[in-house]
Formats: sequence, C-alpha cells, structure tokens
Amino acid sequence: MTTGVVVFTRDLRVHDHPALAAAIREHKSIVPLFVFDDAVARADFRPANRTAFMLESLADLDSSLQSRGATLIYRHGDWAEEVLALAEEVNASAIHLSEDVSGFSTRRITQLTERAKASEIRVQAHPGVMVISPGDVLPTGGDHFKVFTPYYRKWLALPWRTPIAAPKEILSVKRLDSLTIPKIEELSSGSLSPNRVNGGESIARRLFANWRESHLHEYESIHNDLPGNSTSHLAPYIHFGCLSPLELAASSLGRDGAEAWVRQLCWRDFYHQVLAARPDASWADFKHRGDHWIDDPAALQAWKEGRTGFPVVDAGMRQLLDEGFMHNRTRMIVASFLTKDLGIDWRHGARHFLEWLTDGDIANNNLNWQWTAGTGTDTNPNRIFNPTVQGQRFDPKGEYVRRYVKELASIPDGSLHTLGPLERAALGYPEPIVDHHEAIAEYRLRRA
Repeated sequence: MTTGVVVFTRDLRVHDHPALAAAIREHKSIVPLFVFDDAVARADFRPANRTAFMLESLADLDSSLQSRGATLIYRHGDWAEEVLALAEEVNASAIHLSEDVSGFSTRRITQLTERAKASEIRVQAHPGVMVISPGDVLPTGGDHFKVFTPYYRKWLALPWRTPIAAPKEILSVKRLDSLTIPKIEELSSGSLSPNRVNGGESIARRLFANWRESHLHEYESIHNDLPGNSTSHLAPYIHFGCLSPLELAASSLGRDGAEAWVRQLCWRDFYHQVLAARPDASWADFKHRGDHWIDDPAALQAWKEGRTGFPVVDAGMRQLLDEGFMHNRTRMIVASFLTKDLGIDWRHGARHFLEWLTDGDIANNNLNWQWTAGTGTDTNPNRIFNPTVQGQRFDPKGEYVRRYVKELASIPDGSLHTLGPLERAALGYPEPIVDHHEAIAEYRLRRA
C-alpha cells in the first residue's frame, strides 16, 4: 500500500467525494491538499463574495478532515507545480482529484498529468462535480446536446452511481509543512456583500435538510414567487462542492415536488456538458446572431446600481449587491432588460454577475446569460421579458420590491410597478431609463 494525494478544488466536502473515497481505498495513507493558484491570484478578477465563501468552506473542510484524523495542507504557487512537488515529497504513487469542465480546469489537469509522467505518478480524475459526467450523456452522432429537453430525457434514463458515505477515519501523512489559510484581504480587494451567506459543508447540509423537509414538496408552485424567498439558496454550496449534486438529486427523487427541483440540477449538468464540448462558449456566442450591441456606459452603470426606474429590475440588482445572490426569476428579468431593452452586450452582465454572485459559475452563469440574450441554447432566441408585467405577475403586492428598493417602501401595494412621474419625483425614484415598447421595437430591428 502506498501514499496518495487528494487535491481539493471545487469539491470542498467529505460526503459523497469519489476522489477522497478512492484514495482511502487504494492507499495506506493520504494527504489532502488545496493549492491557492498563482494564476487566480494574479487575475484582475478576484470576486470578494466567492473568495470569502471559499475560505470559510476550506476552514470547515479542514475541521471535518481533522475530526477524522487528517489535516488539509495548503500550498500557494503554480498549481500543477505545487501539487506535483507535494506528491514527490511524500513519495505518492497517485494524485486523485475531481474532474471539471471549464477550459481553465481542464488545462490545469492536463498540465499536471503531463508533468507527473516523468515522476511516474498517476493522475486520476473522478466524478463528483456533476450528477452525471458530460461524456456519459451523449447524443447519437455528436459530442454534446444543444437542446435541453432531449438531454433531460436521456439524463433521467441513465443509471446514477450510488452516493458515497463520508469516511469515518482517514490515515494521513503527518508533520508536513503547510501555509496558514489566507485572509480575504490577501486574495481579493473587492467589496463584500453585507448580507452574504457563509460557506462550509456543515452549514450546507443543515440548510438542505431543513429546506427539503419544509419546501421541497411545494417547489414547483413556489420557485417563481419573488417575495416568498422559498427557493433552496443552495447554489453557492453546489458551486463550491460543499454539497454533492448527485447526493442532492438522489436523496430528493421520490419525494413530492422533487421532479421540478431535480430538473434544475439537470440544467446545471446540461450547461456543464455544453461548456465541456464548447469551452469557447464561456465568453463567445454559442450561436452567433449578428447582434449590434449598444455602447452605453451610463445605462450599464444605472443597471448595475439598480437605478433603471423599473422596480423589479432595480430590486434584483440591489439584492445582488446586498446579498451576493439574486432570485432566479429576477436573474432572467434583469438579463433580458440589459440585453434587449438596453441592447448592451450580455458579456457585461455576465461579468458583473460573476463579480458579485457567491454562486458565480462560468458554465451556469454565462450560458444562462446567453440563453436570455438569445445567443445560447434557447430554441426561442427572441424571448422577451417585459419588466413591468414580470413584476406584476411574480411580485403582485410589491413585497419583493419594497424589501430592496427603499424609496418605494411606503407604497403599500403592487401599484409601485406602474408609478407615474409625480409619484416618482416625490419618492426620489428615477424615471424609466428607456421606454420598454420602443426599446424592444429597436431590438427587433437590430436583430432582423
């Protein structure tokens, strides 16, 4: 029996962790490792909310490992170089980690695999980031599905692996040098949302257990209800792997309301398999529509700050800044408004979301933006979300808007969606920055 290194990346948990389980099964002792990658540290885009959440999740993971006899080792530098250096230091025969689909992740794993060959160290990628790995769900004669519904049918029909219990004990190599976990200020200079959620598998498992018992049964009927705020709020925990998406799906199926919830997990897998096949689609149009985007910095800034004069749009944008989160229905509304009412390139919106969302995920975020902008996988690329109608339908009493748009807190009912100029002036709330109907007519001409 030998030593194995388990490299944690986007899988910060001990429950249902195939890479960790395989290492424990195959090796006499293991070394859990997390590397703070220089490539990430040097980037000009280091979102504070996600960084803080990751640090909290790492601390929680270390606590879970220590309770089982191991310690999470931290290193900082070139990711592949640091992983290989530790593997050589402990004379490891294998490096285990979870597979991922982004171009950045696959390049790192490929680079590590090539470097490890010279040291005769095996690099083994395991499932764990998705319910079903991209290569396991393929259409006839293609490398990925481009439309969700046929993907969903095949995804549901395939057998799933059985979730793996957390290990009770881990035999680990002792007395290794490790960095202390950095402070948020060392990794990000961005602003933190004052009401963001905290990270960690321990919190995540409690949240899921409580939500499953109290809200899963009504998910299909409530998931678009803006003021109810009864969606799972588990997205950041899924993004950082504090929760296994497979375990979530498997433990939900068969319960009332589970089908609609599991369908959302399938959407996540769908976008991951698109990105695995088309890594360029993270920032390039999946389907080029010949759009002529408008350069309007003032309108873009008003959108970012929640000062568009459309109450439900402004509520969503202010929720994002305040919580590092936005209701999924509102995400579609504000994305449609930016790309179709304002005519601004979806990439500006996607980047702003990634800057603030604690659950910011390159596959889900950017491909959802493309879906709304009409450059993605939507079979109806010219779909329009009327912001006033959406507010009236999903926030009929104005409760969601009043929660985030304080200027409108004194308006007692849904009339806040259709305020006139005098009322807006008295409340200090701006006039709409565009006329929706005129803007959509112009959008249709631009795309014609």
